[in-house]
Amino acid sequence: MSHALLDASGGQATRRARAVQRAADWLALAAAPTFAAMALLSAFPGDASAQMLCSAGAVSPMNGMVAMYLLMSAFHLPAWLKLVRMASAGNSP
Repeated sequence: MSHALLDASGGQATRRARAVQRAADWLALAAAPTFAAMALLSAFPGDASAQMLCSAGAVSPMNGMVAMYLLMSAFHLPAWLKLVRMASAGNSP
């Protein structure tokens, strides 16, 4: 009887691990577009006077935050590339 309980709890742990892995996969896919959107939002600030106070020179749409968000978006692209590669091969994620 205890052996059956161990098998049942092991199956539940496996299902939980798969659910956690699926959630992590979706979070990885959400990162790149989120950072790209943040880069766009940072490139066009609503209050230019605050940006002029914080910058030493001319106001440029390509400030440090935009560059950081673009880099973060690029670093998170492999999840999308893997998804595209799997889709083109006929595999489902």
